[in-house]
Amino acid sequence: MIILGIDPGSRKAGFSVLEVQGKKMTYIASGVMKFDHVDEFIDRLGLIYQACDELITKYQPEEVAIESLIYVKSVEALSKLAQARGAMIAAFKKESTLKVFEYSPNLIKSSVTGHGHAAKDAVDRSLSMMFGKMTFKTNDESDALAIAVCHALNRTYHLKTMTKAKGISP
Repeated sequence: MIILGIDPGSRKAGFSVLEVQGKKMTYIASGVMKFDHVDEFIDRLGLIYQACDELITKYQPEEVAIESLIYVKSVEALSKLAQARGAMIAAFKKESTLKVFEYSPNLIKSSVTGHGHAAKDAVDRSLSMMFGKMTFKTNDESDALAIAVCHALNRTYHLKTMTKAKGISP
């Protein structure tokens, strides 16, 4: 199974691709999508959608994991992040068979490091222990890998919860 992890943002967003076979996770790729060369926020939304659509085409993931909204001090920043996430999710859900899951920052950190309030360097160290020494261009890229790992580790529980909520027998 191929999992695409996304650390959303309105100026840049991290992505990571993992292949999961049973309990084995294999790192495929990661990077940062940059949108900040477009000054007007409203004009970035189409670019965000297109970039996510290209990721789907290139990597053909079966599931996407994205970080849920986080608390920010600025209502304007929260609004832009929510709209950027919406553009991303719309691109991912264009293919009706693609499943999208969201995870809180604390669950992501806890899944990767064992501590929900871990610092960025602790997350990076844990990822390097899992996949070997890695150098990330930005925290967005390492966060995206952590999101993909979180989903790989929690997807069975998440799927069971979704199935129960919909009233479907496993």
